[in-house]
Amino acid sequence: MSETHMALYRTVWRWHFYAGIFVAPFLFILAVSGAIYLFNDEINDALHADKRFAVSSGAHQPLSKIAAGALEGFPGGKVTRIDSPTHEGRTYQVFVTPSAGEPVRVFVDPASAKAQGSYIYKWTLIGLSDRLHGSLMMGDVGDAIVEIAACWGLILVVTGLYLWWPRGSVRLRQAVLPKLNAQGRPFWKSLHATTGFWSAFLVIFLIISGLPWATVWGGMIRQVTEAAGIGYPASVRSHGAPVSASLKVKDVANGAAPWTVETMPAPLSDPHAGHSTGSVSSAQSAGVAIDLDQVAAVIAAKGMVAPYRLAFPADASGVYSAYTYPDQPEGQRSLYIDQYSGNVIRDVAFKDYGIAAKAIELGVQLHMGNYFGWLNQVVMLLPCIGIVVLSITGPYMWWQRRPKGKLGAPATTEPTTLRTFALMTLAMAAIFPLAGASLMIVGAIDALVAMLVGRWGAQRV
Repeated sequence: MSETHMALYRTVWRWHFYAGIFVAPFLFILAVSGAIYLFNDEINDALHADKRFAVSSGAHQPLSKIAAGALEGFPGGKVTRIDSPTHEGRTYQVFVTPSAGEPVRVFVDPASAKAQGSYIYKWTLIGLSDRLHGSLMMGDVGDAIVEIAACWGLILVVTGLYLWWPRGSVRLRQAVLPKLNAQGRPFWKSLHATTGFWSAFLVIFLIISGLPWATVWGGMIRQVTEAAGIGYPASVRSHGAPVSASLKVKDVANGAAPWTVETMPAPLSDPHAGHSTGSVSSAQSAGVAIDLDQVAAVIAAKGMVAPYRLAFPADASGVYSAYTYPDQPEGQRSLYIDQYSGNVIRDVAFKDYGIAAKAIELGVQLHMGNYFGWLNQVVMLLPCIGIVVLSITGPYMWWQRRPKGKLGAPATTEPTTLRTFALMTLAMAAIFPLAGASLMIVGAIDALVAMLVGRWGAQRV
């Protein structure tokens, strides 16, 4: 290997080392929580079968009775969302905000309209995994940490592939198969390198398909796609239907809306529309809200069939929002219904999305292991296992080889490769702002430490 290549190799190794040390714990958490959430239905069915499977059979009761059944155990509570059964033999899932305490999810038998039990979602195994995966249970700060860790994960994969690439006397076959007969460090290095190679491209897919949920990068991609006209449908930006000046759909949909429509302005109901539209009943009076069964009739009249999610109006100006959210995003559809007239204010389907929004929704379903059933779950489980193995073997090798009482980082960056690194950092900052900013900070610290070490060494001489 030439001197130039050796210098570049040491630089890449140094940054692979830093990225691994800093983000391995976070990537481990994301991988484990993500692997659990991949099987959320199976786990919930096993842990909460008494709630999720209906105990009686027969015709479904009207939604008004389903809501009333959910509130029997929570007098003074308020229903905010109803999810219809995903399959025959399952229960309705009713989201209730009690008069006191945390929001609960109540499971109601479709035929009898009797509640079969409830839980506080965020304290279930799946709820905990969901919150860990999204924000480390730390709110906006955790969300930023997850985004930084994910982007540094990309740095780890790219630098890792460079370090893995066969050189000198190492053949490709030796590089792709672990040395199971090796002992000590050679075994761990081989296991780390081959696991990284085989899982690299699926890990990249997991990171890229998950980043649209991130606050900074997700917001940036929304702005770019919307400006280019390839994001959420142009029809939702049209004038005519009143919309909130401050609230977005995600603020009022109670987690029911697809990614694509989350940031569109929340539609508003018109309390003066009343019977003049004749959409529900000519006897409907202005300022009087329609009832839940009339909402269900409007949804049915528009051809939306169960399973769907129905989010209730947040206040007197809000709307009923109905969403189909199947495993294949091609079936997504959103209806926004005026709570007074029953008018459908907006009707947005997957076919209306821009090409980028369609791609992101497809990526989301693949990311969550939904698109092609259990095989999709297994495929997405593989990179999760890979990340766990890498997050353990990498730090373990470092711990074994580091000098006692020292960090044991690879040699400092040389001036030539430092310029290359600076250009790469600027490129990273342009594409992934939080990762680029953190890379600049770490790079500055690294340069400062190198300078101080150099001065200290010169003084000793």
